[in-house]
Amino acid sequence: MLEAQRNLNTPFYVLLSLPATAMGFALAVQISSLSWILTTQYGLDIHDVGLVWAAGPIAGIVGQVLIGLLSDKVWFWGGRRKPFIFIGGLCACLMLLAMPSIDVIADSLGIEAILGVAIAIALGLDLSINISFNPTRSVIADVTPAGVKRTKGFTWMQTISGIFGVMAYGIGAIWNNYVLIYIGAFLVLFFSIVPALLIEEPRELEVDNKNSQQQLDIKNIVLAIQPLWGLVIYCFYAMYLRLTGGSFSVFYVEAVCLVMTIFFMVKSLMTKKRDVLPVFRKICTAHSLSWVAVQSMFVYMIAFVQQANPALEDVQIGQVMSMSFLLFNAVGAIVPAFFLEPCSRIIGRVRTHAASLAIMAVGYAGLIIWGEHRWVLYVLMALCGIGWGAIVSLPFAIVSQQVNSQQMGLFMGLFNLSVVLPQLFVSLGVGLLVSQVADKSVIFMISASAIALSVIAWLFVKEETN
Repeated sequence: MLEAQRNLNTPFYVLLSLPATAMGFALAVQISSLSWILTTQYGLDIHDVGLVWAAGPIAGIVGQVLIGLLSDKVWFWGGRRKPFIFIGGLCACLMLLAMPSIDVIADSLGIEAILGVAIAIALGLDLSINISFNPTRSVIADVTPAGVKRTKGFTWMQTISGIFGVMAYGIGAIWNNYVLIYIGAFLVLFFSIVPALLIEEPRELEVDNKNSQQQLDIKNIVLAIQPLWGLVIYCFYAMYLRLTGGSFSVFYVEAVCLVMTIFFMVKSLMTKKRDVLPVFRKICTAHSLSWVAVQSMFVYMIAFVQQANPALEDVQIGQVMSMSFLLFNAVGAIVPAFFLEPCSRIIGRVRTHAASLAIMAVGYAGLIIWGEHRWVLYVLMALCGIGWGAIVSLPFAIVSQQVNSQQMGLFMGLFNLSVVLPQLFVSLGVGLLVSQVADKSVIFMISASAIALSVIAWLFVKEETN
């Protein structure tokens, strides 16, 4: 074991953050480049772009839960998490390299439909990221004790990952997205393999919290995601219609799914029970609303930028997007370790998180009004970065305090459903709305409303004392 790991000092937290950084960098490349490549290089409609993005969340629904369950149970190549980090990193590298060559791949396979190949590559990339993302987070919980040190692990994870995310958007803004893709492929492979070789995983996981006796069977797995049941039904229904060319003209199913989602989310928030599953459902409710907000921006912001800047060429549009996300991620990188973690010691993780999201809601509201002005767009995106830094760090620390350490991978996989199901909903439902509405500022209306609801939901989550 490295001396740094034994002492849990800052260099070890940096090293521990690099595998998650690899996957975060791959995601940053995807966010910065995928919509841009599909709309400019291959001429896909914005609604078709949403369908391509839907492939990733589908991968996450299966990938993270399955990999989380497997990584709790297996041990090979010197660990339970690192084998999946190795495999996911290699596959993500290959999928990134395939992104600029979708047309070449389609021609070599004799396939005329670019959309189908794009979906396959997006699915491969997201599946690769999902194979690794769960283990990269679970290993942090495995090698850090519950409480302040674990919170520090997750906040440093986001700070290091965020710094490289800033680099990613900077590369795209200064050079172009093609340079970003090729640099990204190298870093993803390097950060997936080398740090994992240096981190020693415990063969036996310690029982370190009051919920250690909670074991998830099939029934409890289904009940754990009760607030997301409506999203599950809607997403698979909408995906079926989208792939078969069905009509969305009658919205009975959508209405039922909406009522179901509201009912189970409110029910989850109002429960007084402090057991593992009721608290877990509250966290999933609050976190899923956050991801409706940020995913709407990630996928469809390009439509708003194109509308607000009709004179810009495609490469310039890509640079505006990259600069916006650069500032968004720069703030998101700085605040977790240097602001959110110290603040959480004073007022608690949940209150710190809710306050960060409230600031983000203000930023989104400003984008509705002033987002068409490029420099105001940059300033408000930076403000929203405070909430982003919280979203990708604090909830994992909060969840890890609540659940059975010996099923950390499974719980993290289930928690990820509060990310991927909203992503899928955004790609299918929000995409349909955005494509039909002339004023693309509706994107930020959706984001501001969802993040405000998330703030309210987080206030129902009780803080753990450790």
